[in-house]
Amino acid sequence: MIVKENPTWFRLLFSFRGSGLANTWWRLAVVTALSVVVTAVYVHYDATGTDDERRRFPLSLSLAPFAVVGVALSIFLGFRNNASYERYWEGRRLWGQLVNAARTFARQTTTLAVPPLAGAGVGSPAAADVAAFQRGVVLRTIAFAHALRHHLRDTDPLAELDALLPPAETAELAGQRNIPLAVLQSLGRQVQAAWRRGWIREYHVPVFEASLTELTAIQGGCERIKNTPLPFAYSVLLHQLVAFYCLLLPFGIVQEVGVMTPLVVLLISHAFLGLDELGDEIEEPFGTHPNDLPLSGLSRAIEINLRQLLGERDVPEFLRPVRNVLT
Repeated sequence: MIVKENPTWFRLLFSFRGSGLANTWWRLAVVTALSVVVTAVYVHYDATGTDDERRRFPLSLSLAPFAVVGVALSIFLGFRNNASYERYWEGRRLWGQLVNAARTFARQTTTLAVPPLAGAGVGSPAAADVAAFQRGVVLRTIAFAHALRHHLRDTDPLAELDALLPPAETAELAGQRNIPLAVLQSLGRQVQAAWRRGWIREYHVPVFEASLTELTAIQGGCERIKNTPLPFAYSVLLHQLVAFYCLLLPFGIVQEVGVMTPLVVLLISHAFLGLDELGDEIEEPFGTHPNDLPLSGLSRAIEINLRQLLGERDVPEFLRPVRNVLT
């Protein structure tokens, strides 16, 4: 995610990183070069004609179709970008829910899980066991956030989970295809074991189960976005229409615009190609592109919050943007 503090209008005007130009510049170069060639041919053709000759440039097209297609294409691009932004915002909303659900689950664990009254004294073996249980559940909740991030980005989470889970459990996760789900399963087993030992009251079990269900629903919502892209045919059609429109545009305006055709084509193509690229960038919000969601920053924030709930003082720092990009 691009993070800039109070950017001025002038700085935004010349911003390059994250603007889409990194991917569209070569397309703009091709379209502009074609318009320069068309303009040069038109100027040469016009210069060779006589004053009384009012013949039309043979490579010129009527401007009317471009006006009609341009309006329709703008509407289609708007619809597509709205759909892409809805996916982006839903992904951010789900990760906001994950932050809240992780905090809630950790708070429930540290306040509702208590040793039996007979062994509730401070420093008693039962109290030490409950404290170990609380720490294990909170660390597994942190592991779930990191595992979900790696799962959505198709990266390996095991190296990061080594510092949060017992070695035997990490080894078991190595054979899982859905590691976040396996971590949730482990959390469920931990809650069940605590209930059987009397650390969680009968009427508190549905509370823990509701939190685990919410975490599962959040993962399912993220997987729905990741595994269901916008219809391929729709994206292909828009890419083709934008490309043909920009390539044919010089032939449609050269008769009226003349030597200014390359500049006009550059501006119009930048708008259409930029909107087309923007839809591609935010369609998949869980990647590492500068305009994608900062999942690393969010999962690090979850880890810091939950470790402090355990009373830890030596916690990692919040991630900072690198060259104005927070991943």
